[in-house]
Amino acid sequence: MTDTALAGASADAAAAKRPARTSRPAAKPHGQWKVDGKTPLNANETWKQEDDGLNVRERIESIYAKEGFDAIPSQDLHGRFRWWGLYTQRKQGIDGGKTATLEPHELEDKYFMLRVRIDGGALTTEQLRVIGQISVDFARDSADVTDRQNIQLHWIEVENVPEIWRRLEAVGLSTTEACGDVPRVILGSPVAGIAKDEIIDPTPLIEELGERFIGNPIVSNLPRKYKTAITGHPSQDVVHEINDFGLVGMVHPDLGAGYDLWVGGALATNPMLAKRLGAFVKPEQAADVWLGVTSIFRDYGYRRMRTKARLKFLLADWGPEKFRQILEDEYLGYKLAEGPAAPKPATPGDHVGVHEQKDGKFFIGATPLGGRLSGSGLVKLADTLEARGSFRLRTTPHQKIVVLDVEKEQVEPLVAELDALGLSARPSVFRRGTIACTGIEYCKLAIVETKMTAATAVAELERRLADLADSGQLPAALSLHINGCPNSCARIQTADIGLKGMMLPTPDGDPSPGFQVHLGGGLASSDREEAGLGRTVRGLKVYVDDLPDYVERVVRRFVADRAEGQTFAEWAHAADEEALQ
Repeated sequence: MTDTALAGASADAAAAKRPARTSRPAAKPHGQWKVDGKTPLNANETWKQEDDGLNVRERIESIYAKEGFDAIPSQDLHGRFRWWGLYTQRKQGIDGGKTATLEPHELEDKYFMLRVRIDGGALTTEQLRVIGQISVDFARDSADVTDRQNIQLHWIEVENVPEIWRRLEAVGLSTTEACGDVPRVILGSPVAGIAKDEIIDPTPLIEELGERFIGNPIVSNLPRKYKTAITGHPSQDVVHEINDFGLVGMVHPDLGAGYDLWVGGALATNPMLAKRLGAFVKPEQAADVWLGVTSIFRDYGYRRMRTKARLKFLLADWGPEKFRQILEDEYLGYKLAEGPAAPKPATPGDHVGVHEQKDGKFFIGATPLGGRLSGSGLVKLADTLEARGSFRLRTTPHQKIVVLDVEKEQVEPLVAELDALGLSARPSVFRRGTIACTGIEYCKLAIVETKMTAATAVAELERRLADLADSGQLPAALSLHINGCPNSCARIQTADIGLKGMMLPTPDGDPSPGFQVHLGGGLASSDREEAGLGRTVRGLKVYVDDLPDYVERVVRRFVADRAEGQTFAEWAHAADEEALQ
């Protein structure tokens, strides 16, 4: 497939005339390249056109790494650096109440968060060791696994970035387009190519997309970020419903194994779940379909207002039928086959625990606490896996680590060694289900702390609800997602209990960190009947210090009130507001 020309603009239709009055002015253009032309309509679009974000790498290596942080102009520092996985991090000691009142330059420090791009979550132990050693040498031993399969480091100085890139690229890793208005990391099934029940292995497709399009100017200037999720596993383990582009493995009754196509999902402050286009994508069509959908976003996406610049808004206006027609007529040049929906998953998609591979070896899914790791811990993990004969692992969209290729006799010793490293393969329901974003520790958008809050909540809930765990009354799965601001990096609207960071009033008038509560969300791989967003209850907010009290209270109420076979999400949507307080 060749790239479609970015020309041709048609004027918006004039507004209808009212009787005896002059006509209204035409509606403001959305900044759609194929409709309104490519003239930039805001400052962000101007600098993106003036110099592609990919071009900043040369300046980082030849100028900024030599002259230091103060030599970096704002458009590079706050814009183009993102194309190479770099964000300035939050200055220490600034409380959450000042997040919305200070200017970005007042919030930021002269250090960077650096995001290592890990498409499909696939790592070798050699690559893991390199990341860990970079953290030890340049990042104050920081390392967090994200719910988008990346690993993030902090305290990075621009002077060290070229050496970090050299080390990463020497083992086949990069930070290319890990942030920015570009195709972000491609989520892939953590058990691709090894699971006994896999429908189709997406690894070749993910590798093709990376080789053809990541770092390619053809799609390096999108209206905003663009997220991809691809799985061939029946657990649908890549949260495809909240990605811009999703492919879900399925078997067509006539055409065999391929993918069900989903488009237009995203959360943030205006959450929308992706929609099926009703199209079956053959494996050999998949890369072109990805480029077609991505090109629609590039050409028709809304660029005038950043708040409306995600693909979900275009899909909401067009609808799935028109979107599919444009894809087929203008970008593919052929019709896609009709396809039924993939069956609902019957197993969890986090892959925690010990599972047999199709080759007779085993994989072990283990959970760090809230995604928090360390560089030295990554090095120890690489050493531990190699000593047990495993040289491959995967990160997951659920902030987990999956170790591959473990011989049967090595399973139990390795489970014990992972646990000693802070990676539990047999976690409590609370540890297993907890996800936490970066939070106020490093993020300039955050309002509350998240990582320690998660660790404290898990420890307290394990202690307080031990009676329910011992008696088998706790649900088998219960997700607790903690987010430091309204932007939902931790997917709060799709958790059983989702927490949105905010400042709450106190009797003495001094605001205190807390959360708005969302209840009963879930995606395909959860225990909900179908994917859906959590509900909010008027006035239901919880101070950070009271979080364990609240979760204990609502879980005990659920256990006492639930109907036979009823999940937490089903109960939360049906319960009276009083029961959820």
